[in-house]
Amino acid sequence: MKKIAFLAAILAVTAAGLAHAEERRITVDAVGTVQAAPDMATITLGVTNEDPQASTAMQATSDAVAQILKRLEDMGVEARDVQTRDLSLSPVWSGRNNSSGERPEISGFVASNNVQVRVRDLTQLGTIMDAVIHDGANNFGGLSFGVQDPAPLQAQARAQAVAEATAKAEQLAQAANVSLGEVQQISELVGGVRPAPQMRAMAMAEGGGVPVAGGEVSVSVNVSMEFGISD
Repeated sequence: MKKIAFLAAILAVTAAGLAHAEERRITVDAVGTVQAAPDMATITLGVTNEDPQASTAMQATSDAVAQILKRLEDMGVEARDVQTRDLSLSPVWSGRNNSSGERPEISGFVASNNVQVRVRDLTQLGTIMDAVIHDGANNFGGLSFGVQDPAPLQAQARAQAVAEATAKAEQLAQAANVSLGEVQQISELVGGVRPAPQMRAMAMAEGGGVPVAGGEVSVSVNVSMEFGISD
């Protein structure tokens, strides 16, 4: 029994030591961010028409969108970069807010068709926007810039984040008067591509068109690292 009790005590001390060793960690977070000029733009454009007849409103919208799609094709935009995002036909009501108690009536219809377009040649962006406006586009739902292949930028941001996290851990270890051990765990959350506040020069197509500022985009990677503390 004494031998069993002694072994149990040894195991308990060992377990406590291991638990204490596991608690001796330094955990740090860091973000690596890389900025670059965009090489792609995404625009959402559309056509809206109103008419007393639903069929007329929809036909006018469809004709304009067909012309826009043809124009995009002629300007080198590939079919894979054009996608219909919204198609709607809604009634226009009159007399809804009157106080006379009269029954509201449908006075017409509004037809809308919105298309999302990826432009991979930014030198053509201003010209494309100008052309589709002339073809009947009267709705613009947004313009965003990005990169076609973010992987190299993510690799740079990842390396930057790891270096920053390691430097932080070394500073903490030095401040605590301990020695930094090996990496025990590492994880990351990719932040994605987003516009950066730094702006490049205003770019305009040679043949005129809508002026567009491409600016820069940034790719961020957030890294969390755990280091051991060596004796």
